Amino acid sequence: MDPGVIGLSGFAVAMVLIALRVPIGFALAGLAIICTYLFFGFRGGEEFQAVRAVYPTMALISSNVFEFLHSYPLSMVPLFIALGHVAFHAGITTEIYFAVRVWLSRIPGGLAMASVVGCGGFSAITGSSVACASAMGRICIPEMTRFKYSPSLATSTVAVGGTLGALIPPSVLFIMYGLFTEQSVNKLFLAGVIPGLLSLLGFMTVIYIWARLRPEAGPVPDETYTVKERWIATARAWPALLLFVVIIGGIYGGIFTATEAAAVCLSVAIGYGVLARKLDWDKFLQAMKDTAVQSASIFFIAVCAKMFVAFVSLTGLTQDVLGLTEYYQMPNWAILVVIVLLYLLMGMFLDPLGIMLLTLPFVIPLVEGMGLDLIWFGVVVVKLLEIGLITPPVGLNVFIISSVVEKTVPVHTIFRGVINFLAMDLFVFALIVIFPVLSLFLPNSQF
Repeated sequence: MDPGVIGLSGFAVAMVLIALRVPIGFALAGLAIICTYLFFGFRGGEEFQAVRAVYPTMALISSNVFEFLHSYPLSMVPLFIALGHVAFHAGITTEIYFAVRVWLSRIPGGLAMASVVGCGGFSAITGSSVACASAMGRICIPEMTRFKYSPSLATSTVAVGGTLGALIPPSVLFIMYGLFTEQSVNKLFLAGVIPGLLSLLGFMTVIYIWARLRPEAGPVPDETYTVKERWIATARAWPALLLFVVIIGGIYGGIFTATEAAAVCLSVAIGYGVLARKLDWDKFLQAMKDTAVQSASIFFIAVCAKMFVAFVSLTGLTQDVLGLTEYYQMPNWAILVVIVLLYLLMGMFLDPLGIMLLTLPFVIPLVEGMGLDLIWFGVVVVKLLEIGLITPPVGLNVFIISSVVEKTVPVHTIFRGVINFLAMDLFVFALIVIFPVLSLFLPNSQF
């Protein structure tokens, strides 16, 4: 059997299984093992030999799994996840929201803006969009509801704010992209800073315009704060600011690697929580349990994807795709448009991490062939995945928010509000594509 046929069939079946909602890890691992077995069984154009295929299949699968897990940079995944959970239980992440809230309380839509900034601050520590949407939704939405914000604005604000966890470092998606493409995670983190801040600023602009055009959607609360109260609230957010400075400043200044920054920040967060008496033993254990579950889930998907990547490489399917683009003489802009549309389409239905790991074996060689910077392209991919988190019909963050509000707000109401932010998301994405310097300025100027 021709290796290209095996590779193409395996990829097609994988897409069908994922579309049928088979867990992506099981789909990729199962197909990788079966198709690799068939590849070695039919090797040399001979008749299928079952026994001959067993040893090379097991050797290839086990060696790829071991090499991936025996990777030092991979240790930053559980470290950053643990940092997020510890910071949440110690109250570090929520102080950002309350600090911004008192400053923006008298601005139309101010509470919604504070929610977006709070989500951005939460993301800058946790690196998880889902965790951000879930945690901040429980804090921000009841507060906005109490002051008569429209359900659409209150819920959609946190849904889109949660997507900032994909772009603002530390980001799990950046870590996995760096590991699979062999790019510097340090540079990827720095590359996401300016696009992440642009996205945050864009969301705040949409909220301001929304509240101006429809004052009843984002009314100004009947409350005032003194200058002293505002500065006190700001001072309480210092642990979050410290952690962000350690992560970005340490990496930018060449003091820490991303892994070292994660370890240092985790130690600081635990120390602060204990000294401030906000992190007791029960909360710490809960944070570690949540970290173990989330890390295991990510590792399982990543290992299964690594097995699938090895199978794809073995069959030469990637080279066939490259040959196809050369045969049809597709210009670079056309290839890039196809890639963007592919990610937007898949983002409507699939999990971001699964999309990225499934497509990278085919997309990265195309991008390298076009001579494009892989650090810049990492930001492009993560931004597209961020958009997919709120895109109908299966916007993951929208359904997370729906579960947070216990379905008191219909899903279509949340989506209706999210649509207002999608145009801004696409505008920021266009800026990232047209002006690569927005992503590459900080990495290229790193000390």
